[in-house]
Amino acid sequence: MTADPPPIEWTEDGRPRSVLYGDAYFGADDGLSESRAVFLEGCDLPGAWAGRRSFTVGELGFGTGLNMLALLDLWRQEGPAEGHLHLFSVEAHLMTREDAARALAAWPELSEIASALLSRWPARRRDFHRIAFPEFRACLDLALLEAGEALSVWNGRADAWFLDGFAPALNPEIWRDEVLQGVAARSAPGARAATFTVAGQVRRSLSAAGFEVRRAPGHGRKRERLEAIFPGKGRDPAGPDGVAVVGAGIAGASVVRALRRLGVEPVHFEAEAPGAGASGNPAGLVTPRLDAGLGPIARLAAQAYLRALDVYPEVPGAVLARGVLQLAATDRDPSRFARIAGSDLFPEGTLRLLDPAGASAHLGEPADRAGLDQPDALSLDPRQVLEAWCAVALAGRVQTLERTEGGWRLTTEAGETSVFRTVILASGAGLDRLWPEAPILPVRGQASWVSTPDREAPRAAGWGGYLAPLAGGFLFGATFRRGETSTEVTEADHQANLEALARARPALAADLSGRALEGRARVRATTRDHLPLAGAVPGAPGLFVLGGLGSRGLTWAPLLGEHLAALATRAPSPLPEDLAGLVAPGRYSAG
Repeated sequence: MTADPPPIEWTEDGRPRSVLYGDAYFGADDGLSESRAVFLEGCDLPGAWAGRRSFTVGELGFGTGLNMLALLDLWRQEGPAEGHLHLFSVEAHLMTREDAARALAAWPELSEIASALLSRWPARRRDFHRIAFPEFRACLDLALLEAGEALSVWNGRADAWFLDGFAPALNPEIWRDEVLQGVAARSAPGARAATFTVAGQVRRSLSAAGFEVRRAPGHGRKRERLEAIFPGKGRDPAGPDGVAVVGAGIAGASVVRALRRLGVEPVHFEAEAPGAGASGNPAGLVTPRLDAGLGPIARLAAQAYLRALDVYPEVPGAVLARGVLQLAATDRDPSRFARIAGSDLFPEGTLRLLDPAGASAHLGEPADRAGLDQPDALSLDPRQVLEAWCAVALAGRVQTLERTEGGWRLTTEAGETSVFRTVILASGAGLDRLWPEAPILPVRGQASWVSTPDREAPRAAGWGGYLAPLAGGFLFGATFRRGETSTEVTEADHQANLEALARARPALAADLSGRALEGRARVRATTRDHLPLAGAVPGAPGLFVLGGLGSRGLTWAPLLGEHLAALATRAPSPLPEDLAGLVAPGRYSAG
């Protein structure tokens, strides 16, 4: 659902002006001063966040990003030292990074923050985009949607609102009663709203939505502006006093990383060591699930893949190589690939269809099938990720989990007992040991790898099996044996992996004759609908789960880890509610 950038013209004094709406993105009397006066002061910032551990600001009309930069600048100077700022903004017509850079260059005092935003400027893919600013203890969820649609699926509650759409006479859609009612529905008690306009329709709509509205002195040439307050008293959401995460594979590590970004230091339990389960192979691929249905599941898969591409390069040494070629495995695959590549699920250039000649050139050996080139896909060393994200001291194996009046009592194998208000289970194939009703299915998988220091590592590829480069070699596999739970490495599975490699890369497989293979076998956890479990455990307040990631754990985990951390701490999730429902654990009990 990629959209063309909005047509922009530039005024004589260097301001961007929307051709669509016939209005400038900010006023002639210094846009930054206007942002500070109308929105920051209008929402009583920084006073409103005094004493808070978390604070959420929503915005209608992202524009150049100037309001959010002014807010981040104030937050880094006067925000609580241990606090986290969450930003949510809506924009139906995202300008190009180049136009935003030209507009923001007018304020050198914001250059550091502007550079951080511009370096992470999202592609114009219609949906939710998470942009993290760990250096400022903040993150932004940018919804590239119409305002009403975005508000209907955002799960957050804002403590302040910047209502900054173009003038109501020029852009009535964003000021509709239904939109401002959506603002009210997504407001925390005591939320403040501010806007430059004093149009009667806006005043009446805010009042009808439950806000107490008043006029305030305007900025520059504008005599007046509006301030509004939602009923109630602002306070931190009831965050947990203690959080436990069980499992130190990629699921648990992703949750721990996300919790720490929110200022929460969990206690991390693991029976053995990080990556002892299915996440501990020396290499794996980060590739998208290819869903030609192009519906909600495809949207979810695309968002997870794109988030993973943002997150993993932050870990030094984790990315082994970029680019993966997905080879057609059936006669139907080329048309399926073409449908997906021609869709608007991914930014332009993310997927490229190759004919057999192009696939052959990419692989460096003849290929008799088409392929889907994914130039941004990653070959990853999961062990580097787990080392970076897992707690230094792991608390051992959880033997029992019991519900108590104060939350959940965890007892370790050593007999140590602790009570936590919130527990997140991320223990992979062992999930049903602590949650007996877990709807997971075991699948044994063995990967094989070989040392080839005499030759350049081959390019990553997938075909049902997969190949990932290593330093001085490559990994390939993996077997997929439903219902099996053995972790013994077998020659039979090595042979199965070689045969699969030979079907896709015959010359490469032939070159392995006589070379010694190493291997590792572990049990993956999957579900009957092949979608993860990510959310609250039904009927168990304070208990959450991230599991059932199957063979795409590296792709699913970063986004779903952030989703779980948000649910556990009552922070806004990066997932819109319609997509979150696809992975909610309660979907099975409902069916």
